[in-house]
Amino acid sequence: MAASDSAVAEPIVRPIAKKPAPKRPPRYNVILWDDPIHTYDYVIEMMQRLFHHSAIEALKIAEEVDMKGRAVCYTTSKEVAELKRDQIQAYGSDPHSSSPNGSMSASIEPTTA
Repeated sequence: MAASDSAVAEPIVRPIAKKPAPKRPPRYNVILWDDPIHTYDYVIEMMQRLFHHSAIEALKIAEEVDMKGRAVCYTTSKEVAELKRDQIQAYGSDPHSSSPNGSMSASIEPTTA
């Protein structure tokens, strides 16, 4: 038997490749736009029904849309944001308003962070 046959082979050491952290899908804001026709009660009811916001959260959104002309009412994936935008636009008229009206306007936009 040769001396080289009895030698123990050293193991091959390879670095373990680290998997990159899964990339989080982009987030989108659902924006509610102000108009002079819809009432606070309508906005609060809609925010509670469509987004399950508390009465206090819904009131804050109603105040923000009234004061600033727009309010972020939800942040989520693009697909869900599109669905929620469509639900706002299809919500219907404001039974609390004396003016004839339809649904409120909404849009989506990518978040900045």
